Amino acid sequence: MGEIDVNGTGKLGFGLMRLPRKGLSIDIEQTSRMVDLFMEAGMTYFDTAFIYPGSEAATKLALVDRYPRESYTLATKLFASMVPTEKMAKGELETSLKRTGAGYFDYYLLHALQANNYRKYEKYHLWDFVKEEKARGRIRHIGFSFHDSPELLDEILTDHPEAEFVQLQINYADWENPGIQSRGVYEVARKHGKPVIVMEPVKGGTLAKPLKEVQSLFDEANPNASYASWAIRFAASLDGILTVLSGMSNVAQMEDNLSYMKDFSPLSDEELRVIQKAETIYGASKTIPCTACRYCTTECPKHIDIPTVLAAVNKRQTGGQIEAAATDYEASAQNGGKASDCIKCRRCETTCPQHITITEELEKAVGLFEK
Repeated sequence: MGEIDVNGTGKLGFGLMRLPRKGLSIDIEQTSRMVDLFMEAGMTYFDTAFIYPGSEAATKLALVDRYPRESYTLATKLFASMVPTEKMAKGELETSLKRTGAGYFDYYLLHALQANNYRKYEKYHLWDFVKEEKARGRIRHIGFSFHDSPELLDEILTDHPEAEFVQLQINYADWENPGIQSRGVYEVARKHGKPVIVMEPVKGGTLAKPLKEVQSLFDEANPNASYASWAIRFAASLDGILTVLSGMSNVAQMEDNLSYMKDFSPLSDEELRVIQKAETIYGASKTIPCTACRYCTTECPKHIDIPTVLAAVNKRQTGGQIEAAATDYEASAQNGGKASDCIKCRRCETTCPQHITITEELEKAVGLFEK
């Protein structure tokens, strides 16, 4: 199994969270084409999770059934936050192995550790569990994904030196964001000598369509570069990065990412100065930092489509698109509740990786769209 080689997988990872869909189902044909392009470019890292709806099963059909096992690296995650028993938490590995048919996972992560749940992973003895499974050969490398402060990350890495890597949210918009602290957690991981897997480099797709002021900045610097390329290359240019995950949703996004990541070159000093200006713009922005991960919607007793509501608020407040925002808001309530149905239970806030005060933002949406 050996140590992790940060140059062994290609700097671009295929995040299997936001796969293309046909109606309500994942589009396996398009996903398979994306897998083929990715593999042909020499990339090998695929990332799924127990709680990504349909993702592990799609991974089997588009990847595992079509390629030799030794030709790719596969990561998945154990999510204990909402599981009521230790047995159920440990059972997720067995389920993930059955869904994917992979036989083993190259990288296995304890999923989304943060202040309100990390002790549950301790209580359920999950660190011991993954070490035992590594000894059995069903896990090659142990790590965790993390959404909290540098201080907590330092505590966890000190208590668990067996963690071989850590997955962190890193992007230029959040580099100095006090709610995310991308720079701070990155520096803690490097202090402990842990390779870093980057998640949300494009911040749920929002940096593929950045603020207009940032678009102008990038267009002036390089009119031929996609906005997503600035974000992904920023993350990939940092030291100690194992791979940068991109949750690609169609062939066009795959082709764009591969165009500059197949033969990756780090950002130049001039490009870094442009990125620093973009950081400053985002630091002054009032945009709600939702990445549409949809963890919140699994907890909402009123079935409010929270990410779509927050996107509508952003569209109106930072984009000035009053009519389009109102249309999006109305659409958000077609299959669930409106923002005014919120009972302020705050269950959504306990699972939000971005630490958004969702109930306050829903109140704002009521004022904008329902009055």
